[in-house]
Amino acid sequence: MAKVITVFNQKGGVGKTTTVVNLSAALAKLKKKVLVIDMDPQANATSGLGVEKDREKNVYDLLTDGESEVIIKTKTKNLDLIPSTSDLAGIEIELSQRESWQLILKQNISNLIEDYDYCIIDSPPSLGVLSMMALVASDSILIPVQSEYYALEGVGQLMDTITLVKNNFNPNLKIEGVVMCMYDSRTNLSVQVCEEVKGFFDDLVYKNVIPRNVRLAEAPSYGMTIFEYDKFSKGARSYTKLAKEFINRE
Repeated sequence: MAKVITVFNQKGGVGKTTTVVNLSAALAKLKKKVLVIDMDPQANATSGLGVEKDREKNVYDLLTDGESEVIIKTKTKNLDLIPSTSDLAGIEIELSQRESWQLILKQNISNLIEDYDYCIIDSPPSLGVLSMMALVASDSILIPVQSEYYALEGVGQLMDTITLVKNNFNPNLKIEGVVMCMYDSRTNLSVQVCEEVKGFFDDLVYKNVIPRNVRLAEAPSYGMTIFEYDKFSKGARSYTKLAKEFINRE
């Protein structure tokens, strides 16, 4: 049975989807079987893995009808995807009227994740129905944090959210780790922010950071992971190191 991990931060623009796509690809290259579930209506993880948005079978069908034929293979060996769709944007009202809606994702993926090592969920950058379902379905949360001035802005709210989910729906939910993204070692600001985050999260912060890298920013526009776009880039090397540290922490 796969370990289910939601990559979540209520603050947008922190490298959430970049981490979902490239950490998943790095784990797959290390011979781990990975399923990505794109729960964000923007479907950036879907397009970033080279898959067309709004495919006929997608996460909307999984959530509303319990459709099981929703998994597709990506171009990366060992890496599969349940794609997203813009239809998710209007699903919150529909699902919130159902009894025990918080458990829908957890229940509907239980039979789909048996053959995987990891199931990694990309969530919207807000606390709504979709994010709540993802957190209830998860064993742990991976938090990406941008190495900039407002890095810790919203962290208190994020911790309140985790407490809310633990107290009401998922008592075993834990923080998997914290990834520093868009890190620039040449600036005092990045170093200082990283130290602040370590002061707050202690040893939950991964030693390997993700640098600010042009190739990482360019890859999604070509529907490629960083390993397909430029496997020799600093971004690719960083996600490989992060994946190895991620596995070694298990």
